[in-house]
Amino acid sequence: MAKKKYRHHATVKSITGIVLLLVFFSAVVMIIGYNTLSSALLAQYSEGAHLTANTAVQLLDADKMDQYVASGGEGEEYTAVWAALDRLCNSSGSTFIYVIIPDTTDYAHIRFIFSTIDHTTSYSEYAFGYLRDTTNDEYKQKYRALYEGRSEHETLMRTKGYIETEAHITEIVPIKTTEGTVVALLCVQRQMDVFSESRNRFFHRIVIALILLIVLVIVGQSVFLHLTLLRPLKLISGEAIRFSAENSVPQEKLQDKVRNRDEIGALAESIDVMEEQVHQYVENITAITADRERVNTEMSLATRIQAHMLPGEFPAFPDRHEFDIFASMTPAKAVGGDFYDFFLVDDDHLYLTIADVSGKGVPAALFMMASRILFAGQARAGKSPAEILSLANESICRNNHEEMFVTAWVGVLEISTGKLTAASAGHEYPVVRQPDGQFEVFKDKHGLAVGCMDGVKYREYELQLQPGARIFVYTDGVPEANDADNRLFGMARLLEALNRDVEASPEEMLANVRSAVDDFVQDAEQFDDLTMLGLEYKGEKR
Repeated sequence: MAKKKYRHHATVKSITGIVLLLVFFSAVVMIIGYNTLSSALLAQYSEGAHLTANTAVQLLDADKMDQYVASGGEGEEYTAVWAALDRLCNSSGSTFIYVIIPDTTDYAHIRFIFSTIDHTTSYSEYAFGYLRDTTNDEYKQKYRALYEGRSEHETLMRTKGYIETEAHITEIVPIKTTEGTVVALLCVQRQMDVFSESRNRFFHRIVIALILLIVLVIVGQSVFLHLTLLRPLKLISGEAIRFSAENSVPQEKLQDKVRNRDEIGALAESIDVMEEQVHQYVENITAITADRERVNTEMSLATRIQAHMLPGEFPAFPDRHEFDIFASMTPAKAVGGDFYDFFLVDDDHLYLTIADVSGKGVPAALFMMASRILFAGQARAGKSPAEILSLANESICRNNHEEMFVTAWVGVLEISTGKLTAASAGHEYPVVRQPDGQFEVFKDKHGLAVGCMDGVKYREYELQLQPGARIFVYTDGVPEANDADNRLFGMARLLEALNRDVEASPEEMLANVRSAVDDFVQDAEQFDDLTMLGLEYKGEKR
């Protein structure tokens, strides 16, 4: 009989209900947090593998793939490429970096040309020429899509290991000749052991926190209900009306007015606690609101500082009629990692650059400012584009503890002749239009991104701009802008937007591209910084 009464006690009912509700909401939060963490970690793994793959492709000369194959895995040139891939593999956190040539008749077999491995693992790399069956149909489909030009990169995730490896992610990119023919595939594989450990650690912490919270609720609620009494309903109603009107804690607590030692007294104390908590909550909300306003003000200031670091007054050179220039940068967050820059080195040379720092937000913005200063300092000293990139790379690699990097395109225009000398550090291809022509992609030779590896030498090239020529450079936020269905804007749409008005001024060029991007993206969230720079070369002074 006593046990039956105990089960119907108000304290037991209250604790049981709260614990059940707490367990339910904690489970919902845990599931949401678990899935969100998993998605974020997978995205980070995928982005890292993609960046490593794009970097690795630059280490090979696709036009020499037949020579690599014919070398039999030996020779000075083959060994140099293999060593570069091996260094990248061991510096980028990758497990494998390898180059394969599939059997294009049915994609059922693959042949290994290069194979490197993380030296700290117990896995073994594949020998040159090793022939292996394709793991499954999914790999066949992705190989086929890359070879047929239907995809620029493919990602495979395996939460369960195949053959001798554990759970991993593989990024596959095509190796193309200068004519655009796919001659091989480069694969970057990263193990997901950290991913699994992070998810399990997150789950264990949530479970422990839930257990501790339930224990605290049980103890606190038991003490609270057993030490209080319910109060007369009339006094409670009057106090509730007074508090709602004044929002202040009374001088005399309600529990001191009601001296009952039953459930009415417990309710009276609950009202006192509620009033104090609500009053404190209002004060806390006021303080939190002030803190948020301060943070928003500081971020707004950071945005303005970054914007003012870049040339922003147009026309930029109103007294110079030989050329016209316009640029813009729209960060994905309050501050971004992209930047552009231009200035006259002397009366006859115009310095141009556009760059994209790895990452986003405040860290990328700080790295962006430092990189811009390094580039500009070397340019003002009269260095060539290749020297600018090499010297900046040397400075950044010397103290690059966070292992950040920046892709960049640097050009110096000789105004009197229209000769443009340029160099690229893993940046997007420029788009060029000569007089009476169409905008076309100029596939320049890429070097490694600045900050990836010390001692990199960059190659220059020259473009002869005729009067009326135009050049458009940009960051990957333009072609990789995606809509709600995760489709990319792409280079075809970019060229279409530019060629709608081939005589457009630089400002109109950028406006046409931005309008096309906005129409394509619509309501989708901007994922990456969007930065563009346009130049029209007009020739001799008027």
